[in-house]
This record gives sequence, C-alpha cells and structure tokens, in this order.
Amino acid sequence: MAEVIRMPKMSDTMTEGVIVSWLKQVGDDIKPGDILAEVETDKATMELENYVKGTLLHIGIPVGGSVPIDAVIAIVGKKGEDISALLADAATAKPIATSEAKKEEAKVENISSVASTSTTEATHSDGRVKASPLAKKIANEKGIDLRAVSGSGDGGRIVKRDIETFVPSSGDSKSKSIGASIVGKESFEDVPVSQMRKAIARRLGESKFTAPHFYLTMEINMDKAIEARKAMVEYSPVKISVNDLVVKAVATALRKHPAVNSSWLGDKIRFNHHIHVGVAVAIDDGLIVPVIKFADSKSISQISAEVKELADKAKNKKLQPNEFEGNTFTISNLGMFGIDEFTAIINPPDACILAVGAAKETVIVEKGQIRTGFVMKVTLSCDHRAVDGAVGSAFLKTLKELLENPVKILV
Repeated sequence: MAEVIRMPKMSDTMTEGVIVSWLKQVGDDIKPGDILAEVETDKATMELENYVKGTLLHIGIPVGGSVPIDAVIAIVGKKGEDISALLADAATAKPIATSEAKKEEAKVENISSVASTSTTEATHSDGRVKASPLAKKIANEKGIDLRAVSGSGDGGRIVKRDIETFVPSSGDSKSKSIGASIVGKESFEDVPVSQMRKAIARRLGESKFTAPHFYLTMEINMDKAIEARKAMVEYSPVKISVNDLVVKAVATALRKHPAVNSSWLGDKIRFNHHIHVGVAVAIDDGLIVPVIKFADSKSISQISAEVKELADKAKNKKLQPNEFEGNTFTISNLGMFGIDEFTAIINPPDACILAVGAAKETVIVEKGQIRTGFVMKVTLSCDHRAVDGAVGSAFLKTLKELLENPVKILV
C-alpha cells in the first residue's frame, strides 16, 4: 500500500520547510536511507532521508515550494498503484508560495495599478486644476506647471497628450523658473523572507516583547589577555582569538554564578548544571548560534577549533540540529566589525546574552599615571524575571577579573 511522505520537523523551532532540490524523481525506485530532497529550515539546509521502500509515485511540492510541518510532500508505493485517494487528501498541502509565484503576483499587481492610474479621473469643483493622475505624474517629472496648460479633455481636464504637446510660452515665468528637470527612476526588489529570517523575527520578537530586558555594561582592561593570547598562539595547534578567550572566561564565570546560567520557564526557573555556550555567527541569511557544549571543561585550543569548525558549517548551511540547540548562555561579538559597544536581544531559552565590543586602544588612568592600553566594553542583557541586577553584576565582576588576569582561567 502506498505511503505518504510528510514534511518532518527538522529543528526545534521549525514551523515550515522549503524544498531546495529533489534528489529523486517520479518513477525512481527508492529504499530506506536514500536522500529524497534538500530542505531549507529556519536554521540550515538539511537532507531529507527516506524510510520507505518502493517507487516514488508523486512529488507534491515543487522546488522552491514552502509547506508547514506534517504536510504531504511525496507519495511512495508500488509501480502502477492507484494513489488518487491519497492525492485528494494531499491537495490541501499546496505550496505556501514560491519565489517565482511571488514575482508573477507582483507583476500583476503593478500592471493593475498602472491601468487604474491611467483611467482614473481627478475632477474638482473648487477651482483647482483638473488633471488626470497620469498627466500630473508626467507634468511633475518634466517640471511643468499645470496652471499653464490648457486641457483638452472633458470639462477642460488636462490629459496625457496635453502635457506631451505642451510648449511653454515666452511669458510663462513659472514654467521658465521650474524648467525641465532630470528625475531618476524609482525601483525596488521584493525578496521572499527565508525560513531562517522568519525564525529570527519570530523568536527575537517574542524575546524582546515578553522578557523584561535590562542591561549592564562594564569596561575590561584587555592588556594581559592580549599578551596571553600572543603567548598561547606560539604553542597552540590552532590560532586562538580574543573571542576564544572570552568564551572560556564566560564559561568559567558561569560555573561560579549558576544563577546566570538559567532559563525562565513560566512557572519555574531552570538552573542548568551544564554549561553550553552559544556563539552567534552572521551568515548571508541572517544569524545562527552554534553551541560549544561543556565549554567550561574544554581547553582554549579546543574551544578555538570547535568555534571555527561550527562557524564554517554555519556559513555553508551544514550545521546539524544537535550543533545549534541546547545553549544555556549566548555570546554575540561584533568587535571584529569595529563596534565599540552594543546591546543584544536575549536568545531564548537563555536568561542572559553577552554583547562584546572591540578591544580598543585608549588612554588609561591608573594610580594617577596616564598610559595607553586596550579596553573592551561588554554589555550583559538579562531577563529580569530570572536574573536580578546584583546577580548579573557579580557575574560581570568575575568575568572582568578573569580576563584582566587570564592565568585564573587556566587554574
């Protein structure tokens, strides 16, 4: 008996999927383990594995089509099997939209708009100039004063041909002063929202407008951290970055302040005993957060290698769900873009997120002496339902101590 293939839930936040490509075609014999298609989720492009043996009898969703979870996308059975009943049930699982369909709809809307514009009359009875919308548009583009134009339409209404044949008289000072102007062409492009961007909009919108955020900013002297990094690079098998030091320091500080490593669950607060640090990575479609699991128990070299590997996977849309789920705390670092300071929106289900700015060389006053040094600003965004100001401040104090004396991170 034929079986239907439904759109699976391929990430914890996925609500719909887009078919990127079909790797099998109608009439192909397939077996469990074969890859049927590539599906774009809100987090990555993933392979859709088949679990049914038979022949692919029907593909219900074209490439580019988007359907909700559990919608029918294909039918597998025996060759020649009657699937009309299943097709009738699957008829409700039409693609939500495709980029091509949206483009065609936009074309139709634009054509309709132009047609209505060219036929709409603008008649006034209060002494104002009577002109069609199209005539007004052309007159505006050419810099023609409508009051100097004689209308040939019904009731003296100015129409398109009146503007096109209009020649300013020598005494028309108004038209002379306006003159013919060069006007650029307005244009735009509507790009369909990707599944990832939809998820970002939904999740961060919910976070910003449901979690009461408050922000704590602190300056950290990074002189010793930068020197320690230079020394570590000489012995590390991978190139260590300042961000790797921050990840390790954050993980160490979370172990000392478990209240920050928490989640608000409505009727309870979950205090996580494990430390999984999410590191925000910018990609073409938006933002994704690979997770460094058990970060407090890993060396800085291990963290560095893992961050680089996960970032590369993220940019190539090869992350698997277990690699971007389970975070208990998140770091967003924009220092490499030259940003000195910013605030970040909490990444659910975390109670906090740390926004990291650039380590910037500046003038420092220390014990009455003036010198130059590197200072980095960090801002902790906290969900006030789970974390209070004193708790967040204590965490930042510990983080500051660790980065200003990085040997403490290693002991």
